[in-house]
Amino acid sequence: MILLSIMLSALISFNSNIHDFSIQALDSDKEIKLSDYAGKKILIVNVASKCGFTPQYKDLQKLYEMYEDKLVIIGFPCNQFMGQEPENELGIKEFCEKNYGVTFPMTTKIDVNGDNQHPIYKWLTEKKRNGVDDYKVSWNFNKFLIDEEGKLIGYFGSKTKPFDEAITSLLE
Repeated sequence: MILLSIMLSALISFNSNIHDFSIQALDSDKEIKLSDYAGKKILIVNVASKCGFTPQYKDLQKLYEMYEDKLVIIGFPCNQFMGQEPENELGIKEFCEKNYGVTFPMTTKIDVNGDNQHPIYKWLTEKKRNGVDDYKVSWNFNKFLIDEEGKLIGYFGSKTKPFDEAITSLLE
């Protein structure tokens, strides 16, 4: 019984850090290794180009530039909410650069919910993995803030804007 408990504890703690994950970048076959961002906070945002919240890209970019020494923002394009990210990866990249000057890292298009949920989002949304709470990604532009050690420290819904004090107070 004790051995089983130790094994379960080790299994759960194996996924206790976001730095264990990587994902394909949007515009290439390169991987984004979240371990490369150890020592910085990471703001993970599921994004879409045809959503009422899409203008948040502008403030996400400003936030990224303002806190570049201690924060990285990673956009995760997703088409699960009323088809609001119909573009292919080249289209997403061109849209973000042309309309919002996005320079922060973006990933390949993924699912944030359901049977094909990306492992990073399994970690973000399941308490047994993230050690904090269970979350439901309810729409585009949900935000998860990770600390410098790879631990989840905040979840913010779509209506929480990038410069909301709930987010910026955790960046200081």
